[in-house]
Amino acid sequence: MTGSDASPSFRLAYVPGVTPSKWVRIWHERLPDVPLSLVPASPDEIYELLRAGDVDAGFVRLPVDQDDLSAIPLYTETTVVVVPKDHIVAAVEQISPGDLDDDIVLHPLDDALDWEKLPGRPAVERPATTADAVELVAAGIGVVLVPQSLARLHHRKDLTYRTVTDTPESRVALAWPEDRTTDLVEDFIGIVRGRTVNSTRGRAPAPAADQQKSKSGAKSTPRKGDAGGGARRKPAAGKAGGRTAGKNPRGGGGAKGGPKGGAKRGKPRRNG
Repeated sequence: MTGSDASPSFRLAYVPGVTPSKWVRIWHERLPDVPLSLVPASPDEIYELLRAGDVDAGFVRLPVDQDDLSAIPLYTETTVVVVPKDHIVAAVEQISPGDLDDDIVLHPLDDALDWEKLPGRPAVERPATTADAVELVAAGIGVVLVPQSLARLHHRKDLTYRTVTDTPESRVALAWPEDRTTDLVEDFIGIVRGRTVNSTRGRAPAPAADQQKSKSGAKSTPRKGDAGGGARRKPAAGKAGGRTAGKNPRGGGGAKGGPKGGAKRGKPRRNG
């Protein structure tokens, strides 16, 4: 593993639909001295950025078939169909692929879903991008199936989307070059995995560990050097006893009701 001092900042790429804001916020809280730069990229561009070292890590969609990249799956997205608001599908909460048999189902070239057989009727041509496919849906050309985050990203007032069961699903992962697993990369892995500050590996927990040692050392010093600590605790016991023995331990006050004063007054009675 290379040192984290190799880069003064952390560069994070992400594909369309992924929203890294939650993890970025935690990064700024834990490593405020290390700037984080966000780099939007297409599904194909992000791998070029990772391999060229232009970014330190990136949010990608699985599968990652490159042997030189490491990846940690994070979550799986629901698959939805984007349709016009007046489409019959809009009347229900979810459908099955068979419900699209009569529809032209667009298949963009940047499709994030791994289909064995696309439902519905195929279009004459494949749109170049998902954004283009959504425009065609708005024009009444057909419908398109996408991960839910992409449906939200390309939302239009005249379109809606519904869940489709029994379909391929898109999985989002954090990927980075295997030979560049830096301390900063380890820090970000800890953040996306939900580790706490004290358990995160890399450069972030080091100050916390030093601080813990410092705190434990500060506590142990008074115990070793404060010889009077026990002496200060003894008077507390005396005060507790003073509730029954009076104020005699402070000197000269035994005649006011202490046990010894009572014994002296009893002797003359026995002799008389």
